[in-house]
Amino acid sequence: MIDKYSWAIEDIYDSVDKWDKEYKEVDEKIDFSEFKGKLGDAKTFLACMKKQEELGRKIEKLSVYAMMKHDVDTTDDLGDSLMAKSMSLSVKFSSATAFVTPELTSLDDKVLLNFISDPTLKEYDYSLKGLMKEKQHVLSEAEENLLAISGETLSSFREIFTKIDNADLPLKSVKDGDKKIPLSHGTYGVIMHGEDRELRKKAFKSYYGSYKSLMNVISATYAGSVKKDVFMARAKKYKSSLSRALSGEDVDPVVYSNLIKSVNEALPILHEYMWEKKRLLGLDKMYPYDVYVPTTQNAELKLEYEDAYKLVMEGLKPLGEEYVGLLKKAFDERWIDVYEKKGKRSGAYSVAVFDTHPYVLLNYQKTTHDVFTIAHEMGHSIHSYFSNRTQPYFKADYRIFVAEVASTVNEVLLVKHLLKTATDKKLKKYLLSYLMEMIRTTLFRQTQFAEFEEYSHNTVESGEPLTKEGMCKKYEELNFKYYGDAVERGGDIKYEWARIPHFYRAFYVYKYATGIISALAIANRILTEGDEATSDYFKFLSSGGSDSPVELLKIAGVDLTDEKHFKSAFKVFEDALKDFKNL
Repeated sequence: MIDKYSWAIEDIYDSVDKWDKEYKEVDEKIDFSEFKGKLGDAKTFLACMKKQEELGRKIEKLSVYAMMKHDVDTTDDLGDSLMAKSMSLSVKFSSATAFVTPELTSLDDKVLLNFISDPTLKEYDYSLKGLMKEKQHVLSEAEENLLAISGETLSSFREIFTKIDNADLPLKSVKDGDKKIPLSHGTYGVIMHGEDRELRKKAFKSYYGSYKSLMNVISATYAGSVKKDVFMARAKKYKSSLSRALSGEDVDPVVYSNLIKSVNEALPILHEYMWEKKRLLGLDKMYPYDVYVPTTQNAELKLEYEDAYKLVMEGLKPLGEEYVGLLKKAFDERWIDVYEKKGKRSGAYSVAVFDTHPYVLLNYQKTTHDVFTIAHEMGHSIHSYFSNRTQPYFKADYRIFVAEVASTVNEVLLVKHLLKTATDKKLKKYLLSYLMEMIRTTLFRQTQFAEFEEYSHNTVESGEPLTKEGMCKKYEELNFKYYGDAVERGGDIKYEWARIPHFYRAFYVYKYATGIISALAIANRILTEGDEATSDYFKFLSSGGSDSPVELLKIAGVDLTDEKHFKSAFKVFEDALKDFKNL
C-alpha cells in the first residue's frame, strides 16, 4: 500500500536492483581517455561534454536516490551502502574528467573565445567564461587529479557530523508534569515556541547538554572541516577560503561586505525589537530559551498537513495559475516526504533531479513555522523545476547564492497574504511578529552565523588553533552583540554553533541573508507592479545558472551591489515593528 505522505522515490528507480544495474553501466563507461589532449578541437570538445552530460545525469540520479534512501532512515545500512557507492562513483567520474579543466585552461585565449562565440557550443559559454577568469587557480593535470581522488576523504566531515547529529546525539526525555517528552530536533523546536517557560528551560538545558557531552568530537570535526577549506583555498592559490567561496559562486566581494556592514549598522533595530519582546512577555530577565516564544499567544496556525498545504497554495496565488498548478502536482504526485520518523534526517530540504522532478524532505509538525517551511521548500523545488525545464543540463543548476531567493519569496508572499486577510487583531499581531522573526532568523541570525564562520576560517588561516573554548567564547560574544542587553549573557547558548549543519558547507549561511533581502524586494514588486514583475520573476526562475547570480537577480529587479536593497529590508523590519506597537 502506497503511503501518501512518503515521497515517490520509485520515480527515479522502481527498485534497488534497477539502481545497481545503472550503477554498473555507468561505472563501466567512465573512461574519457579518448578525448585527452584533443580538446582544442571544437567537435572533440563537444563530444567530451556530451559524454560528461550523459554520465553526469545518471550519477545525479544514483546519488540523489542513495541520499533519499539514507535520509529517511539514517540507521539503515542499505542507505549507507548506496551513499558510499555513489560517492565513490562520483569521485571516479571526477578523477576521470580531472584533465578537462587544466587542458582547457592551457589553450590559447583565442581558441576559448572562439568556443564561446560558437553557436554549437552555446550551452557551455558561461562555463568557459568562468574558466578563463579562473585560469590562475587551475592546477596541473596531476594536481587536479590528486584533488579529485581526495574528494571522498575531504568531504567526510559533513557526513561525520550528520551521523553525530541524527544518529548518535544522546537526546534525553524531559519531564512535563507527570509525563516524559522524548526530545528530538523536531520536538525541541515545538517546545521552544511554546508557552511553558519551565519546560522550555528544561528542554534547552537538556538539548544543549547533549551537544556539550560531545563537544570534543564536534569541535574536532568542525575544526577539521575548516582546515579542509583552508587547504583547498591554498592549494588552488586563493587569498582565503572566503575569496575561494565567492569566486566559486561568481559573486562580487562587495556583496559580502555590504551585508556585514549593513547588518551591523542595523543592530539597534534588532535590539529595540528584543526589548519590546521582553516587555510583552512580561519577563524580568530574558534568556535564550525565551527568544522564540511568540509575543502573541494562542494565535499559532496549528493545521493538519493537508490544510497547511492548501493555505500555502492560496497564499501564492499572486504568482499565477501555472505556479499554483505545480504546487498541486507536487502534492498529488508525492514529491514530498512529510512526517518525522525514527532515524529520519532532521530539518527540511529540497533536492533537484534533472531527469525526473524535485523532491522535498519535511519533518512536519502542526506549527506556523512548519506551514512556512512547506512554502519555503516548494520555492526551492519549483525554482529547480523551471530551471531544469528551460535550461540545458550544463546551465540548469543555479548557484547556491540564489538558491534561497525563491524559497523566501514564497514565505514573504504567504505572510503578506495572511496579514491582508486576517480580521482578528491578535492574529495580525502574531503575523507581524512572525514576519519580524522571519527577518530576525533569516537576515540577522544567518549574518551572525556568517561572522562566526569568518572568525573560524580567519583563525586557521592565521595559524592559530581552532579550539572548543575559542569557538564557544566567540559565539557567546556574537550572540551578545546581535541581541544586546535585552537577553541575558552566559549559559549554554555558547554551544549553539555546534548544532549548525550548514557550517560544513563553508560560507553558505550568508546567502540566506542576501536571499531574504532579494526576496523582500521581489515580493514587493510582485504585489505592487503585478504582471510585469511576475513575468520578470519567472524569467529569473527559468535562468538556472546561465550567468552570474548577481546579474540574474537584476532580471528580477534586485541589484545587490547597491546598498539600498539592504536598507530597504531593514525598513520592512522597522515598519513591521512600528505597526506591531500600534496594534
